[in-house]
Amino acid sequence: MRLIHTSDWHLGRHLKGKDRTPEIEFALHELLRQAKELEVDAVLIAGDIFETPNPPSDAERVAYQFFEGLRSAKIPAIAIAGNHDSASRFDGIANLLSLAGVQILGKPRRVNQGGLITQETPNGKLRVAAMPFASERRLLTVENLWTMDQLQQIQHYRDRVDYLLKNLASGFQDDSVNILMAHLTIDGARLANSEARHHTKETYALAGQSLPAEAQYIALGHIHKSQEIPIAAPTYYSGSLIQVDFGEAEEDKGFYLIDVELGSPAKKPEFISIPCQKPLKIVECELSDYEEKLEPQRTHPGYLKVIINLQTPKIGLADKIRKICGDKVLQIEPRFPEVESKQEKSVKQEEFDPVEEFKCYFQEELNTTPAPAVVAKFEQLYKEIKENQDATA
Repeated sequence: MRLIHTSDWHLGRHLKGKDRTPEIEFALHELLRQAKELEVDAVLIAGDIFETPNPPSDAERVAYQFFEGLRSAKIPAIAIAGNHDSASRFDGIANLLSLAGVQILGKPRRVNQGGLITQETPNGKLRVAAMPFASERRLLTVENLWTMDQLQQIQHYRDRVDYLLKNLASGFQDDSVNILMAHLTIDGARLANSEARHHTKETYALAGQSLPAEAQYIALGHIHKSQEIPIAAPTYYSGSLIQVDFGEAEEDKGFYLIDVELGSPAKKPEFISIPCQKPLKIVECELSDYEEKLEPQRTHPGYLKVIINLQTPKIGLADKIRKICGDKVLQIEPRFPEVESKQEKSVKQEEFDPVEEFKCYFQEELNTTPAPAVVAKFEQLYKEIKENQDATA
């Protein structure tokens, strides 16, 4: 059986005001072409199809056209929701998408609730243990939040996910190819730092031993760098479909092609690249040589981030940089020695700033900035909780 493993399309994504959906559409056209040419039996989509729970209509159009293209080619698809997707929305349109040959799952379910998806293919039966993103809010009750400390909550969440994964794997059968597909973070995975930080650390970072060794292949989504996770079963992140942010600049993007037979672990999958229509690039320069280094970038087909090392701020420098490369420059980052030393010190001390984390959460999850009154209220509540904890310690 031959399968494609893809994830993290992020349709509807914007980068510094630039709509990336046309680039993702370009990549999906290539993915569809490859699926037909390679004569795959099914396409596995491991979450984060969209950038937001309520994606713009153009982003939905691109996704549904891709699914219709698969249907026309008689290639079924199995998809799960990621942390950026709306689980309820996916479950709501599941029956409609089934008409296009797509089986989609929004919320995590046990085997007897539909968490194990079966698909007949030209080369046999495929069973996919489907594990969409499991939000901490869904797996922890109000009572858990009141009666457990933070470490107990983390362990309870992990125990629940571990139970769900084992339950799904219990549905594997000898007469089928058995795959686990999940949207989650495994400890040790290399991050691109363009993922939602709140959903990739602490509570959400799971041990590789949580994944069932009996799976013939484990298709993961959520982390944007394509990579192998070295555990018992063949386990891979396919990575994002395009270079989502400058943390992924100049990285190869694409999908995994999997060949697997009944009763045996999948062969080492082949990573097949898809060219980025507008690749991201970082150019680092000094005040003395920025013109020389930027001049060749006039013809760069994508977008640029310019890092310029300075001793003191220079008024009008950003305008001069943009005059050379125009709207290709999406970000200009001045670096000063004293700022860098402070940042390094902060990282080494591993200081946690709850207010900054709260602001980052708003930006990453809601794509907005919290109002000052909201920030002030959060800070007040945090201090009250901290004082209560200190008083009872």
